[in-house]
Amino acid sequence: MARAPLLQLSDISLTYGGDPIFEGLSLNVQPGDRVALVGRNGSGKSTLMKVMAGFVEPDRGDVVLAAGVSTGYMEQDPDLSGFETLGDFARDGLEPGEDYLVDMAAEGLKFDPDRPVATASGGERRRAALARLLARAPELMLLDEPTNHLDIEAIGWLEDHLSQTRAGFVLISHDRAFLRRLTKATLWIDRGQVRRQERGFEGFEDWREATWAAEDDARHKLDRKIKAEARWAVEGISARRKRNQGRVRALAALRAERSSQIRRQGTAAMAFDSGTTSGKKVVEATGIAKAFGDKTILRPFDLRIQRGDRIAFVGPNGAGKTTLIKMLTGEIAPDQGTVTMGTNLEIAVFDQARAALNPDQTLWESLTGDPEMRVSGRADQVMVRGQPKHVVAYLKDFLFDDAQARAPVRSLSGGEKARLLLARLMARPSNLLVMDEPTNDLDVETLDLLQDLLGEYDGTVLLVSHDRDFIDRVADTTVAMEGDGRATVYAGGWSDYQAQRGETVVEEPVAVAKTAPVTDKPKATRDGLSFTERHRLEALPGVIAKLEAEIAKLSEFMSDPTLFQTAPAKFEKASLALSERQAALADAEEEWMSLEEKAAV
Repeated sequence: MARAPLLQLSDISLTYGGDPIFEGLSLNVQPGDRVALVGRNGSGKSTLMKVMAGFVEPDRGDVVLAAGVSTGYMEQDPDLSGFETLGDFARDGLEPGEDYLVDMAAEGLKFDPDRPVATASGGERRRAALARLLARAPELMLLDEPTNHLDIEAIGWLEDHLSQTRAGFVLISHDRAFLRRLTKATLWIDRGQVRRQERGFEGFEDWREATWAAEDDARHKLDRKIKAEARWAVEGISARRKRNQGRVRALAALRAERSSQIRRQGTAAMAFDSGTTSGKKVVEATGIAKAFGDKTILRPFDLRIQRGDRIAFVGPNGAGKTTLIKMLTGEIAPDQGTVTMGTNLEIAVFDQARAALNPDQTLWESLTGDPEMRVSGRADQVMVRGQPKHVVAYLKDFLFDDAQARAPVRSLSGGEKARLLLARLMARPSNLLVMDEPTNDLDVETLDLLQDLLGEYDGTVLLVSHDRDFIDRVADTTVAMEGDGRATVYAGGWSDYQAQRGETVVEEPVAVAKTAPVTDKPKATRDGLSFTERHRLEALPGVIAKLEAEIAKLSEFMSDPTLFQTAPAKFEKASLALSERQAALADAEEEWMSLEEKAAV
């Protein structure tokens, strides 16, 4: 027997002043659905999610939530006004005795519940909002870019949590690895139309390309038919005018059909200008170290950066990745050691905080107001890689339309702000790119283009990212910062780092590790385990201990004999959480035993 959908959208239409965002949209979200919501930046993903959550009312159509179903919406910019601390916000609405749910989420997402809201960063606020949603455990979760501002460890924790939940969820994310692991269906927004495929994100790109190929083929056939009918109209209409009026009307209908087709949005015409060639040696750091008060950011560390290197810096938030890059580029001085800069360096920086963008300026003003892009005496032109160009034409290169040129920066989506920042960055020549979290909010197509551009760039790239897939595609070296001052160099990207990390033996004081050779697959250690398996075996006791602690907290909470009678909903939610963690514990223990047996062979 078919189950009733959790959420049903029927014939939804929505317009914000111009062209419709959605027209006649219908879709269902079923119990237990794990759905990726994908589409180009500005296609309406966040708007559709707000319609699902009931925060945006459509112009026409119905949004029906099944009776008794609870929903939770994780927005990109949560409002914490009226709350003293992050914990106060995250615990709001929970029943007495359920505070431990927020504490568990805070530990996994790595934020301090006692942090005052007034001093919390944007990333900490988002993590508190995510903890609030997870603690409430709704039956349907609507998650808009939940991995933004999470480090790789916290992303891993969230992946594990969502993989164990029985709730349904719809997920917007730029993180391909995250989407591939978690989703089992895909909703694709394309020019106001929403298509659904019962496969996770893993199959999205093949599906998209096949859909577009079929669309191009149909358009080509329609064009040929119009051309043939138009030739007939010129050559054959005069003989039997009355008998042929139907065919004339059919030709008009074909032309109307062709003109009504919405052309796909193209790819941004982005390009880097590598400028003058830098010296072969870009940066050489010898024995550099840094501390802020009692906190050690970096212990003595060596690194040589050569022209053309692509180096990714990974590690937990607060580990010092940005500080290390600022030392390497001469922005701040190390406490000890030396940094020698190469010759002819032209440095361009993509700042994850997007501090270069003034939200109150228009897009036009954001470009023309940049001193490095200003063209003397021409208020309508900007200097782009040494050549003047009309500001609107340059904005169109980055997929902004005429109307957006005079819109305020604050009206842009996260991905559009990233594209605007890239437009400023790419207008000037450089031979050393510092890219601090460039992938946040960008759609898949723009990520593909950015990856290609970085691969073709003649200069050197220093990349900070928590996007594992992007690191794998771009980096040829990875510097892992462990959060206690240790920094270790590995050959290759994220997957190579994961495979090699068991090779490095850390000693005190820590110096840079020798770069390990990149291999096609992890070598086996002497005990018969691959390095990945050895690392997993070492990590499993911590995973098991954490699950046991969570089970103990849940068991203590459920020990009240009156709980079932006084709060049946609370009892059911706790029972579900307990069974999920018990199943995860059994799996972890079985995996540990299997690896231990393999190691003993």
